[in-house]
Amino acid sequence: MGIVKDRKVMDVIFDIAVYVICFVVFLLIAYPLYFVVIASVSDSTRVATGEVLLFPKGFSLFGYKEIFQDPRIWTGYKNTIIYSVGGTLISLLFTLPAAYVLSRPEFRARRFLMFFFVFTMFFSGGLIPTYLLMKNLNLTDTMWVFIFNPATINVFNLIITRTFFESNIPKEMFEAASIDGCTHFQFFMKVVMPLSKAIISVIALYYFVWHWNDFFTGLIYVRDNSLQPLQIVLRDILLSNQVFVEGAGTGGNAGGYAQRYADQIKYGVIIVSSLPVLVIYPFVQKYFEKGVMIGSIKG
Repeated sequence: MGIVKDRKVMDVIFDIAVYVICFVVFLLIAYPLYFVVIASVSDSTRVATGEVLLFPKGFSLFGYKEIFQDPRIWTGYKNTIIYSVGGTLISLLFTLPAAYVLSRPEFRARRFLMFFFVFTMFFSGGLIPTYLLMKNLNLTDTMWVFIFNPATINVFNLIITRTFFESNIPKEMFEAASIDGCTHFQFFMKVVMPLSKAIISVIALYYFVWHWNDFFTGLIYVRDNSLQPLQIVLRDILLSNQVFVEGAGTGGNAGGYAQRYADQIKYGVIIVSSLPVLVIYPFVQKYFEKGVMIGSIKG
């Protein structure tokens, strides 16, 4: 009886310790995001002096007002949405069929081809050859360079998708379907895809976030400002410390005005660039939790 009571006490202590650790980890993750939010609406001087810790001080929406008054923001948003949605669809269009083919044991060349996919994870042609390739394909200074580029297929995403198909799509299922005259393409579209919502959601989220945060492509391959993604626009705003199209620093007073609200603008652009992804995540969280368990030990 005493052993049972001691075990129950230890279980309670263990549960309390787990809750405390989880709460501390939550604070470590959530507070930086919370600080960015309150700093974006606080007086920059108070932020710089460390007065802003839990609540905003000197509340002001000037940073957001000036950010959204800049038409470059809206152009960047439009471009980034097009590049992210289009790039994600194209990446899925190539990744899912390739992963299915490489997961089929009857495809004898799969190990040979997989070697070349994995090889690109460790070795690449380098920046100059890649730039020359994009230029020879007439993709530079076009929107297509954001959608069709060497990163269209992420090998890591390909591997975990292939692993999902191998572990969750029994080969007996295809054998049963083939008896009824089902081809590989029909099996892939009518059976594999409906059963793979978890992995498709996870891979789509990975690709979408990558395309949304991609600034290197615009920095290297695009010179036309009307084609630049949101990340490049925000980068230019931060580097120049101004938000007006004609330049906030054109006059002495204007320059000081922009400097006074520099922190509000800096933290504001972080929120502006991150908010869409944070809004999308809850809608795919259910599938994301299932997908990240790929490869876990099952009892």
